[in-house]
Amino acid sequence: MSNNEGVVVKVSGPLVVARGLSGARMYEMVRVGNHGLFGEIIEIRGDDYSIQVYEETEGIGPGQPVKRTGEALSVELGPGLIRSIYDGVQRPLDKLNAEYGDFIVRGAESAALDRSVEWVFDPVAKVGDVVQGGDVLGTVQESKLVVHKIMTPPNVSGKVTKIAPVTGNVDTTVAVIETDKGPLNVSMVQRWPVRQPRPVRRKLPPNVPLVTGQRVLDMFFPMAKGGTACVPGPFGSGKTVVQHQLAKWADANIVVYVGCGERGNEMTDVLMEFPELKDPQSGEPLMERTVLIANTSNMPVAAREASVFTGITIAEYFRDMGYSVALMADSTSRWAEAMREMSGRLEEMPGEEGYPAYLGSRIASFYERSGSVICQGSEERPGSLSIIGAVSPPGGDFSEPVVQATLRVVKVFWGLDDKLAFARHFPAINWLTSYSLYLDVVDKWANENLDPKWQERRSRAMAILQREAELEELVRLVGMDALPSEDRLLMQAAKMIREDFLHQNAFDDRDTYTSLPKQFRLLSVILHYYDEARPALAEGAPLSRLLSIEPLEDVSRAKLIPEDDTEAFESLKKRITEAIQALPR
Repeated sequence: MSNNEGVVVKVSGPLVVARGLSGARMYEMVRVGNHGLFGEIIEIRGDDYSIQVYEETEGIGPGQPVKRTGEALSVELGPGLIRSIYDGVQRPLDKLNAEYGDFIVRGAESAALDRSVEWVFDPVAKVGDVVQGGDVLGTVQESKLVVHKIMTPPNVSGKVTKIAPVTGNVDTTVAVIETDKGPLNVSMVQRWPVRQPRPVRRKLPPNVPLVTGQRVLDMFFPMAKGGTACVPGPFGSGKTVVQHQLAKWADANIVVYVGCGERGNEMTDVLMEFPELKDPQSGEPLMERTVLIANTSNMPVAAREASVFTGITIAEYFRDMGYSVALMADSTSRWAEAMREMSGRLEEMPGEEGYPAYLGSRIASFYERSGSVICQGSEERPGSLSIIGAVSPPGGDFSEPVVQATLRVVKVFWGLDDKLAFARHFPAINWLTSYSLYLDVVDKWANENLDPKWQERRSRAMAILQREAELEELVRLVGMDALPSEDRLLMQAAKMIREDFLHQNAFDDRDTYTSLPKQFRLLSVILHYYDEARPALAEGAPLSRLLSIEPLEDVSRAKLIPEDDTEAFESLKKRITEAIQALPR
């Protein structure tokens, strides 16, 4: 038997142990059994090679062959990624469906990028140019919204000896580069190992907000482009809807959505909805700038880890073109559960709650690939990759290991609350437990670019909400009527912030997205009422009349005012002032 082939000696669910693969390295891809199933070496102990198999291992038994491929789990990167729907190991689901039917046949193979599609390559570089890794050689119009930049592969440098406009599939040679090791034919496709981060020239501190159009996020718990966020929440609290809203409205050029071990019906919603959704900026279908990776809970558990790393590698590739990329991972808890299962089968010493000891470092290795960067190449080309990961802690327990390991590496915590969800308050993000470590950066940016009072207004609104939480305990004990008038007025202002500002209807076309200037104007109207009412109350105006002035009805509808109608907000402020001044003292 050759070094390229071994035999199965043990099968334990998705874990297969083989012998005779001498010379094989960690994370090398192998083909297992008579069906040639996808597998990856995850442990080497003497001559025993433990392989996690990305497909069902039913029918695999001792004595069956295991063949080495000689390369790590890699993805194909090139034109054709946009609009694609892949499984965890980058097999195109539409192609597998056409070839094999509704269920993936074990050992099925299909090229990630369609070789039957012809692309038009338009060169940017010229013959004689000296290029290095990351330099743009030319462009391909991949979709109506995305210009795909064909780049010099990382770790390659030399002189362009041949380049010309070409029409062909992704394997077509578009340029020849004379390198130290001789001429290199460059095609439109690159292969890249998923566990290895793609190189960048340097990382930058995130300093521009990732605008989501969701008021509770942008105003109180903002995220910067190139940042990381964690969305934990119990079952039914709206994690997936929050992810959908972010995918649709976040001001990123490219969206990569990874469904990692989610329920099949939820993933079906994504696959059915995304092609129908319209991109708000251009009016084109959202799929024109989206890559979907579907790995449902009934697919083999080991493929969950592959799906997360496949997604982040595709996202890095588009970041390297200079795009702002947002990656949604829903949900990393399912990935952690797969790690726990594999770790148990490897008989490793369990850590907290049975998770492997390396849970934290593995989660960190994923989130650390985010960032705002200057991309590789000779020109200054900024790009960013933002990661938003949903976590599904059992019973909504935020102290469990996956949430805690995630919070150690992310800077934004959007904690979903099932009590808010049951009260029909959406998005059900708890403003008392959530936090963002990008607040100072975003406040500085907003004060300079939107309004000098941004930080002051946000801080005051949050202080009102926190004071309301303190008073609520008292209200439960003695009732609202026992509170002093000033506190009852504050409770009214807090109620307006909660119901008229934080509450947002994802299914109302006018309310689903709010720009930053409109968010500021809307919050300013509510604080204006509070600022006018407090001195009036001190001067003897009746509280009951202050709490029921007529313009308050219009404040509750102010979120539906069109984006560009700034006059309506000023008019509303004026009417509030007049109504309060007209009250008897």
